[in-house]
Amino acid sequence: MPLALLALAISAFGIGTTEFVMMGLLPNVADDLGTSVPTAGYLVSAYALGVVIGAPLLTSLGARIPRKRMLVLLMGVFTVGNLASALASDFGLLIAGRLLAGLPHGAFFGVGAVVAAKLVREGRQARAVATMFLGLTIANIVGVPAATLLGQHLGWRATFLVVAGIGLVAMASLARLIPPLPAEEHTGLRRELRALGNRQVLLGLLTTVFGFAGIFAVYSYLASMMTKVTGFSEGSVPVVLALFGIGMTLGALAAGPLTDRALRPTLYGSLAALTVVLAVFHFTAEVKWAAMLSVVLIGAVGFMTTTPLQMLVMNKAQQAPTLAAASNQSAFNLANAGGAWVGGLALAAGWGWTSPTLVGAVLAAIGLAIAVTAGVLDRGSHDTSRVVARGGAADASASDAGQPAAEHAA
Repeated sequence: MPLALLALAISAFGIGTTEFVMMGLLPNVADDLGTSVPTAGYLVSAYALGVVIGAPLLTSLGARIPRKRMLVLLMGVFTVGNLASALASDFGLLIAGRLLAGLPHGAFFGVGAVVAAKLVREGRQARAVATMFLGLTIANIVGVPAATLLGQHLGWRATFLVVAGIGLVAMASLARLIPPLPAEEHTGLRRELRALGNRQVLLGLLTTVFGFAGIFAVYSYLASMMTKVTGFSEGSVPVVLALFGIGMTLGALAAGPLTDRALRPTLYGSLAALTVVLAVFHFTAEVKWAAMLSVVLIGAVGFMTTTPLQMLVMNKAQQAPTLAAASNQSAFNLANAGGAWVGGLALAAGWGWTSPTLVGAVLAAIGLAIAVTAGVLDRGSHDTSRVVARGGAADASASDAGQPAAEHAA
């Protein structure tokens, strides 16, 4: 794998750290700024809102900018957003800093996914994209726990200063390691939106929303389940969350080669496995060893869906693969918010602390049904759009070729 993928992974590590660390720092922020924990929770929503808004907006605005420069600029916005968060003097300014830090998230992964696919030879694109996402999963094992401990001991501002430092390192790595790549051929916003409106792209985005919502219906309340049902102490919760991160990493490692070999079967299998594991977790949550194993499996099969989903929308949005990949990040964040909301409804209804696991299983099953429906509909089409391994003339010639191995059995 090219060394340039390391720069993308470092950037993903910083993005993953700042996205999830706020959940562990909410009590500290609330105490320091004189607000309640539920109100401080809007800081999580502000970041997600930034992702949803920024993904299509910044991707469209940056369509004419060479990809290497675009990646550096996006990480620059990310760094400024985290620095602004660290220096925020009141809650309103912190909200603004979190929103700013979230704006480049989706656009970066959209551009980064296309760049990663073009850095490797044909048949290894999914592995390259999965390598970039490894930075995101490792952030949940190392970055988030370490940043949380740092914030608890030195103050939450120190956490965002360190993340801003990671942003600077990522910018330097991108500038040094990413080769010069041309901007996408500008097709016009109307044609890009038309490509984004492709039925297969829309079904792919819908699969992301429902399938990944199943994960966040559980993950959002995992700490409470572990303490109130399984019997773990609060001090053990970071270990349990790290196990989830380990599962995510294992899933990302497996997803790359599997997606390169057979995209849709990998997507079907991971969503089916996620449905089963979430349903079983309803019963294993009361046994410590079984609960810990279930947490690892949920992280693994859940994150195994991300690479095939990302590659699917990129392959099908022939005229706008970057915009499609960025929009998929918006879909992931909608899944984050929607899954947490639906899981919370089950808890509010008095169905018990493990009820989000069954809600998550239903959501994952809906995602599987949408994915299978899309696969059936696609069998009758002659759409051969794809993401190619090289730019320039190779892009033009490959766009007329047949479907890659990753679409086998689609």
